[in-house]
Amino acid sequence: MRSSNPVFSRRGFSRDNGYAGFNAQQPQAGGPAVGTNPYATGNPYAEGATNPYATNPYAPQDTQLGAPQQARGNVMTIDDVVSRTAMTLGTVVLTAVLSWLLLPVDPANLGKSYGIAIGAALVALVLSLVQSFKRKPSPALILSYAAFEGVFLGVISAAVSTYIADGVVIQAVLGTMAVFAGVLIAYKMGWIRVNRRFYGFVMAAAMGFMLLMVTNLLFAVFAGGDGLGFRSGGLGILFGVIGIILGACFLALDFKQVEDGVNYGAPREEAWLAAFGLTMTLVWIYLEMLRLLSILQGDD
Repeated sequence: MRSSNPVFSRRGFSRDNGYAGFNAQQPQAGGPAVGTNPYATGNPYAEGATNPYATNPYAPQDTQLGAPQQARGNVMTIDDVVSRTAMTLGTVVLTAVLSWLLLPVDPANLGKSYGIAIGAALVALVLSLVQSFKRKPSPALILSYAAFEGVFLGVISAAVSTYIADGVVIQAVLGTMAVFAGVLIAYKMGWIRVNRRFYGFVMAAAMGFMLLMVTNLLFAVFAGGDGLGFRSGGLGILFGVIGIILGACFLALDFKQVEDGVNYGAPREEAWLAAFGLTMTLVWIYLEMLRLLSILQGDD
């Protein structure tokens, strides 16, 4: 299955051997056991397909999904996902800090810094799309995406902190961390159930949200001002909250991807795709958080 998040469309685990993604649904009572993967047919919720990693000599062979397993060979583990995600997010943070320090946003250099930031954002977009359509994860490609994304975030954050609301960046970072921790706790406690209905709702809401944002941008470009007003004032606050909620929903989908990838014995290299998806979702949440807090403090 093609997996997505609010920022960019991305592929889940590689489609080798018919594995159509890494959004496998957790088997329910009476559902398929570990030998079946409800996503292997391309239908994200079809049942009865075999686990594509069953032929992997390192894949888990337990009879119950989620049962304790011995780490063997080239199988992805939670530790692999954590380490790859730390590397990817660390690259984002490092380049963001460097761009904040080296690309000044004073009036004399603001235009140049904005130009570099926009160029970096476009490069990050292209790299993310290339990775999304690759059958295998490329660590170099993913880390390059993280580096360019960091440049964009560094300049935008510095500009917002300088001209709109001093200190808002720290608040946005803390807010993003709080959303991540909250969703993780809710997911592990079973308060969030990632199933077909949840997935369909999130996808439909995300597409509607993005369509409204694109429409607002077009109105802003051709009619001037703030377009339809979705990025400022009361509507801006409302859509900022909606954007953060959507990001939280995609975090739950990301956690489900990681859990199912580990349970189905995905190859260790697939941990890079998990890191890639988590990074994009966290960037989305941070940007929405930064915008929302800027509106709130700007109205004070």
